Amino acid sequence: MLIVAAGCGQVKSDLADVAIASGGHLGYDPAMQPITFQPLYMERVWGGRELERIYARALPLPDRPYGESWELVDREFEQSVVDEGPFAGLALHDLWSERRAAVFGEGFADQPRFPILIKVLDARDDLSLQVHPPAHLAASLGGEPKTEMWFIADCAPGAKLYCGLKAGVTRGDFEQAIRDGSLAACVHALTPQPGESIFIQSGRLHAIGAGFLIHEIQQNSDTTYRVFDWNRSGLDGKPRQLHVAESLASIDFADYEPAMDVPDGTTLAACPYFKTTRHLLAAADTIGNPEPGRFSILIVIAGCVVSAAGRRFEKGQCLLLPRDAQPVTAQHNATVLQVTLPTGPPQ
Repeated sequence: MLIVAAGCGQVKSDLADVAIASGGHLGYDPAMQPITFQPLYMERVWGGRELERIYARALPLPDRPYGESWELVDREFEQSVVDEGPFAGLALHDLWSERRAAVFGEGFADQPRFPILIKVLDARDDLSLQVHPPAHLAASLGGEPKTEMWFIADCAPGAKLYCGLKAGVTRGDFEQAIRDGSLAACVHALTPQPGESIFIQSGRLHAIGAGFLIHEIQQNSDTTYRVFDWNRSGLDGKPRQLHVAESLASIDFADYEPAMDVPDGTTLAACPYFKTTRHLLAAADTIGNPEPGRFSILIVIAGCVVSAAGRRFEKGQCLLLPRDAQPVTAQHNATVLQVTLPTGPPQ
């Protein structure tokens, strides 16, 4: 299947090269059109079917719990593949490694893979209580650092996020709670509303509770250390692996009772790895790349936006605007998240 997809992508890629060279004589300029990718759906014991209900997604199998949709990913064994247009069949890694300047722009760090990963999470049950290793410890623990943010697209009334520690909990208290099974009492809980967001830096203890649909923007990492999994079994009927020693090494034990983030104007999160802004668009408003000559990613949270070529992007879709893309236009009122990468190496 990979050979067939690559072959198809090469044919369409060659057409794209011809179109660019001929000034768009095939009827389009690929550099000016949004790029979309096939989502990768992941079954999770805590997942559900909200992607089908809320975003009208066609999930791979009926009655299976899909907890994650990987919208944009460039990893060795998981690849986003362009789903239509002149680049159809090409992987994100192909674009990043072979067409970086043409598609993404100049000035980005020389990283071997696209440096962020974008997901949609459907949590019908509580996720494990977990942590991602900070950069200065990740390699020694055999993992990759991961800083991320969550945007709450939808949630059940009273649904809870777990972030940080309750005030006064010490590392000793935490370790004792692991031994006596009372760990849940150590963790700070939040009850957010749709439209709110929170930044989860590496080292922050966290878990998504039942009842959330969340857009997650994160470093390109798949390292998660579980310290507690609510005493449940995985999809195979066996308890899921815990990583207690790695978690204890990674947790920031001075991170007490964080609140949901307060936006700074349109900015929801800004860090050395990504910047996420939220834009409320009225009908006929447009949005394009904030920096000329550099790409951005749009996530449609509400409403619909339309490309200059007339392609529609509905609620829940993720699209990449290449460096020279024309702006997209809100058909009616719309809300979009825009994600950009900083230039230069992360600090």
